[in-house]
Amino acid sequence: MSSQARISGRLLWSPEPQNLPETYLYDFAEHLKKHHDFDWGADYDTLWQWSVDNPAEFWSELWDWHGIIGDKASIEITNRDQMPGAKFFPQARVNYAENMLADADDTPAFIGYGEDGRCTRLTRKALKEQALNLAGWMKAHGISKGDRVAAYLPNCEITLIAMLATATIGAIFSSCSPDFGITGVTDRFSQIEPKLLITVDGYFYNGKPINRLEHLNKITEQLPSLSQVLVAGYLTPSPELDNYPLASAFEDALQHQPVDRFEPMGFNDPLYILYSSGTTGAPKCITHSIGGTLVQHIKEHKLHCDIKPGDVVFYFTTCGWMMWNWLVSVMLSKATILVYEGSPFYPGPERLWQIAEAEKVSLFGTSAKYIDALRKSETYPAQIADLSALKTLCSTGSPLSEEGFDFIYTHISPSLHLASISGGTDLMACFVLGCPVRAVYAGEIQVRGLGMNVQILDEEGKPVSGEQGELCCVTPFPSMPVCFWGDDEQDSKYKEAYFSHFDNIWRHGDWATLTPRGGIVIHGRSDATLNPGGVRIGTAEIYRIVEEFSEIAEALVIGQNYDNDTRIILFVRLSEGAVLDEELQNRIRQEIKTKASPRHMPAVIASVKDIPRTRSGKITELAVRDIVHGRAVKNTEALANPEALEEFKNRAELE
Repeated sequence: MSSQARISGRLLWSPEPQNLPETYLYDFAEHLKKHHDFDWGADYDTLWQWSVDNPAEFWSELWDWHGIIGDKASIEITNRDQMPGAKFFPQARVNYAENMLADADDTPAFIGYGEDGRCTRLTRKALKEQALNLAGWMKAHGISKGDRVAAYLPNCEITLIAMLATATIGAIFSSCSPDFGITGVTDRFSQIEPKLLITVDGYFYNGKPINRLEHLNKITEQLPSLSQVLVAGYLTPSPELDNYPLASAFEDALQHQPVDRFEPMGFNDPLYILYSSGTTGAPKCITHSIGGTLVQHIKEHKLHCDIKPGDVVFYFTTCGWMMWNWLVSVMLSKATILVYEGSPFYPGPERLWQIAEAEKVSLFGTSAKYIDALRKSETYPAQIADLSALKTLCSTGSPLSEEGFDFIYTHISPSLHLASISGGTDLMACFVLGCPVRAVYAGEIQVRGLGMNVQILDEEGKPVSGEQGELCCVTPFPSMPVCFWGDDEQDSKYKEAYFSHFDNIWRHGDWATLTPRGGIVIHGRSDATLNPGGVRIGTAEIYRIVEEFSEIAEALVIGQNYDNDTRIILFVRLSEGAVLDEELQNRIRQEIKTKASPRHMPAVIASVKDIPRTRSGKITELAVRDIVHGRAVKNTEALANPEALEEFKNRAELE
């Protein structure tokens, strides 16, 4: 049994009609009209429907319209009705780095800020030179097509250069951020057997230098496949490497003779290996293709975000989150990458917005949790910085609440395009995201992505609108994973992850509603969906209400098996000085009852000192649910604060 969605329908922003013909989306649709019997009538839904009805033509025209460098060949798709099994452009030849580094002139390609005040700038020409030099070093040291290059790096120019060099020679790039400990790194990298590890001597966080050389020998001992290690100086210019047998200086490798060509690769050859959070077992090694990443990011950046040459694009991320991979692809649009390495609140919450002003950022990307933290701390970016250059704000990581929408339009800018987006590591792209020619409504993601046949399905697999169901993609798309690295010959783990619930349909694991406007409201992960009395409830519905209380800093909701049913348990981290007394509990329950329904009311409300979260900042409902039910959490290394789990064990009020 599903529940009806509550959708406010409050209009917050509309694009200026006179600006629509200037968007890339409009230009692409007009391009289609010239080559197909197609008239979109300036209506996005018509364009979306055509794109999912004609996938071969859509992705082929996107290739031509952008001007992808490579040989497309004559076949656009094989096994077009099979999920998994479909292959896009099976005969095409392309190189990701070649497309990224095209037109290598003196325009800015990269700007990197660090907590310690550093600011690094690279032109497209300089970036290409360093990437090809490093690629030359890699080839000279036996790294070649198909080999894995592991990067244990902060978010800086080193990581971008390493990725481009890896892609240049047709090797496969995989990264973790340096806040991962030894087990977290080796749990991931040991599965892919890398030949080369690239790392740093350390990094800064919250104003403190954190050494990473002290872990290097232990990591290399657990990665016997390694033949080379490159160490870059981040804390110090030239770290001492005599005690590290495999290590050479990254800076020296950048002086090597460059390669003389980009390795031609198959469209469906691997480019990246990313990792699932790993909170329910060993992290899955999700392997993504060169071509799938290429066409998806061109589509999302140019058509959905309207990123233009000269734009400065920022996303607050680490190299362990797929938003890093998404961000760096803006080079395909001739835009400038802007990164920040460190805490977004160091030395104060104004830091990122001061950078946005200084660099005239046009797209600012972050997480819904960061927006909520600004709101709770009463930090108002419009009062801190001149954000007149800002055109688009993207939010992802978890559902952005209606209050988050309101905060952005009130305290950041009333004129920007707010694009709440959702997809993730599994597809290296978005299923649902923004649209520059459509209005923004509170709490609602604007559209389903072009070429992505997203439907909301009920328990019987039938499409529904206006009620909650499973967010699914019912036809193939180019950025489906190539495989899970190390899976068996039948791709059992891969098929179990996405295709075991509905036959031949990708079930993503989000509980969502398709609105009458064609927008999407996401209610939380369906694998964490609450089911009291047989009614399925998304956790985001409760978070949105509870976190409005000034007394509550953060919340976590789970379903507990109890008396042959499921009861809702609400854990809250209180604001400083607040007390979870009976009066506050009654107010919380009454607000949930009034704004959601009696079914949403928690049976137990309990206070905790901290909420466990993954390293990308997502709260871990499943880990807490396991703890409450007496099950071991299999991989606490995947958590940023695993010690927080202890407080959820053996709670008297849950007996």
